[in-house]
Amino acid sequence: MTELKAYKVCNLTRQTFYGVAVNSLGQLKIRGGDALGFSPDASVSVVLEDDGTIVEDEDYFLCLPADTKLMLLNYRETWTPALQVDGRTGQPNRESVDLEVDGQDNVDGAESWHSAANCLKQNLGNIILMSEADLQSLIDVPCSDLATALGFSQQKSRILQETLQTIVDRREEERQSKELLQLYLKAIEQESNQNPPETSAKLDETDGVQVETTAAFSSRILSVLKHKTHPETRLSNEELQMVVRQGVDVMVEALGWDRERTAVLVQDCGAELSKRLQRVQALHSLSAQNQSLNTTLQPQTKRETRAKRRKQQP
Repeated sequence: MTELKAYKVCNLTRQTFYGVAVNSLGQLKIRGGDALGFSPDASVSVVLEDDGTIVEDEDYFLCLPADTKLMLLNYRETWTPALQVDGRTGQPNRESVDLEVDGQDNVDGAESWHSAANCLKQNLGNIILMSEADLQSLIDVPCSDLATALGFSQQKSRILQETLQTIVDRREEERQSKELLQLYLKAIEQESNQNPPETSAKLDETDGVQVETTAAFSSRILSVLKHKTHPETRLSNEELQMVVRQGVDVMVEALGWDRERTAVLVQDCGAELSKRLQRVQALHSLSAQNQSLNTTLQPQTKRETRAKRRKQQP
């Protein structure tokens, strides 16, 4: 069993941080949600408090150091920088504005990249734990200054900065992919809502497709969706396709939930299905490469075998 690790959790306002000791991301959502007063049935997402990096991979979560500050958000909330939120008023913090006017922002930026550089100097593997703000600060610093701080050559420092830029770009692509998937699911939902009532009635009267679909949700799938944590990970590909294809309206009727909660579930199922399809495509690509390699090597192998047989003949 994974060892317990302490984290600090807060909500969007950042007014209070609570310490929780957990050994998994799912346990953090449950205990952190209880501490922050979230509803037990609420769909909770986890981000890094300092830069909003989404934490949804279990391995990445377990690599986070102890006492990392995490923010828990419900499905209607979006992370905002601390300087843009003033607990009660929601306006830019006056102290932060004054500091920038006095020119202290440059000092803070210098301290930020020096701290990140020292972290890398101790262990380059700490890159995966760094926030995007820290990575960007190392990218923006002059290559010669970074080389001096790390004790690297300028060429090695330049390669490091290119690698850091690749990591930042990849994280941005992941965010954009998730946003595109959400837009796709919304489009499916809107298309489902635009279907005329006569069409649904006709389906019920002719081939019974709608009735059969609703019945398909009456046993195991409904039980998993209603009672399991992260139900999308417990369904087969065909079951995930069924949930996404039917859309929010059908699932609201099948589950008996409110529309917002059901929409989050359908989105999670769509995201899980997309992730699995990407894995399948990657496996197919590897298989095709192996077949191509075998095809190339097979004639050479046959020639070597024939040569060995000739040598063995008296």
